Amino acid sequence: MAKPVILCVDDEPAVAAAVARDMRARYRADYRVVSATSGADALETVKELKRRDEQVALFIADQRMPGMAGTEFLASAMELFPAAKKVLLTAYADTQAAIDSINSIGLDHYLMKPWEPPEQMLYPLVDDLLESWAASAPLAYEGIRVAGTLWSARAHTVKDFLSRNRIPYQWLDVERSSDAKALVGSISDVALPIVFFPDGSWIGDPEESAIAEKVGLHTRASSPFYDVVIVGGGPAGLGAAVYGASEGLRTLMVEREATGGQAGTSSRIENYLGFPKGLSGADLAKRATDQALRLGTEILTAVEVRDIRLEGSNKIVTLSDGSDVTCKALVLAMGVATRKLDVPGMGKVAGAGVYYGAALTEAPNYRDQPMFVVGGANSAGQGSMLFSRYASKVTMLVRGSSLTQTMSQYLIDQIEATPNIDVWTRTEVTAVHGERSLEAITILDRDSGEERTLDAAAMFIFIGQQPHTELVADLVARHPSGFILTGPDLVEDGERPRGWREKRDPMYLETSSPGIFAVGDCRYGSVNRVATAVGQGAMSISLVHRYLETV
Repeated sequence: MAKPVILCVDDEPAVAAAVARDMRARYRADYRVVSATSGADALETVKELKRRDEQVALFIADQRMPGMAGTEFLASAMELFPAAKKVLLTAYADTQAAIDSINSIGLDHYLMKPWEPPEQMLYPLVDDLLESWAASAPLAYEGIRVAGTLWSARAHTVKDFLSRNRIPYQWLDVERSSDAKALVGSISDVALPIVFFPDGSWIGDPEESAIAEKVGLHTRASSPFYDVVIVGGGPAGLGAAVYGASEGLRTLMVEREATGGQAGTSSRIENYLGFPKGLSGADLAKRATDQALRLGTEILTAVEVRDIRLEGSNKIVTLSDGSDVTCKALVLAMGVATRKLDVPGMGKVAGAGVYYGAALTEAPNYRDQPMFVVGGANSAGQGSMLFSRYASKVTMLVRGSSLTQTMSQYLIDQIEATPNIDVWTRTEVTAVHGERSLEAITILDRDSGEERTLDAAAMFIFIGQQPHTELVADLVARHPSGFILTGPDLVEDGERPRGWREKRDPMYLETSSPGIFAVGDCRYGSVNRVATAVGQGAMSISLVHRYLETV
């Protein structure tokens, strides 16, 4: 942890140097002494210290400085570091100004110049002030900080990206924290949210790729050629990554958001083999990511695949930075996205009270308030169990007549045993209301036709899936629903897919383009379970080996 700062400012260089010298002589073991020769320079230093999230224990400022008097400097500095102790250096003629500032800015002490000898005139005073400061000083946070407003969709995106990539951060709400407001106010003309990094740098309204590069995530391929490239880092992609690397293939996995996919946002997965007490999706994603990296997979994060084309048997993958990588085999594990809820009012409150998926970063913000969950599958059930820890009441809105056809029994049992979760079947949302954030929702009883408007603090949506397959629409055959056709689904009445030039049928997970495989939720007919996705990812590598034997 960085040492707390003692900041000394005097417009006479000799005096500034003398103050700093005496401070260092006694306090350098526990404090960092910084000096400045003008109030303006000192204030810029204070702003930089705030951006670095360092602590200031003591200000020592000369009163008579041109451009900015000592009391003016202290008044401005205390807005950023209100807990710091404040000492004013004065000549005899300035004592009245010093006395007045005790009431106006909470001055702790004024010190007549000169202060010789310091052992009698300086150190006892400073010892007392530093001891008092240390007794109540908050511990500094040395990680990443995100400053913004709670009802900002962009702030939600940034927080979600950091959280899903398991990067700790501190949230600073500029509307609720004077400290956060002062920190943001030290930077002019920058759009929120602002991400502050431990080295003092910051980025306003950042793209995820910029954050990824700054925090050290791998964002650029190290080689132009791989045996296999995996598009997507959910359970299926991670399964392929682990087995690809472990079986000696040079393997690259490209993930546009965070490894784990939708499963990575699950609060609890109870039915994954080998974990009798269950585990969180984030824990599963971290374990699998660490395993893939240890075995030799190269993982790009916050990188998007923009194009895929064929050159003979080679597959050319164009990444979002404009670079190309070539591979012999390609595994498509793009997963699915939650289907959007298209009802009046969504444009104003999406990301500001209305969220798609579990949105684990937001749930604590709605403690003791009513939350709604839209959907009736496992993801909705897992989300409801998580939200029940915070909400006064969680109400599940389910279009179907029961949960039994769409949800695992263990989750149904847990929901029934949780007193602050209600399940309303045959119910759908027809409108949302709120100008700046969600305030209410209108729901329809599908049996009676009755509509009601209910107060709502937050709504989390889990209403079906849309495959992320637009990228390969012209490359492989797809079902009308958008899911990728593979293996037996490509062969009708003994006829192989159009354009198929191989002397064999497509292998089980192979698409209509030889050497390109599809696994997990983006594949037509796939069972939406984590174990199924992992198994398909692992199986695809054995099929990749069979394919590579022929090229």
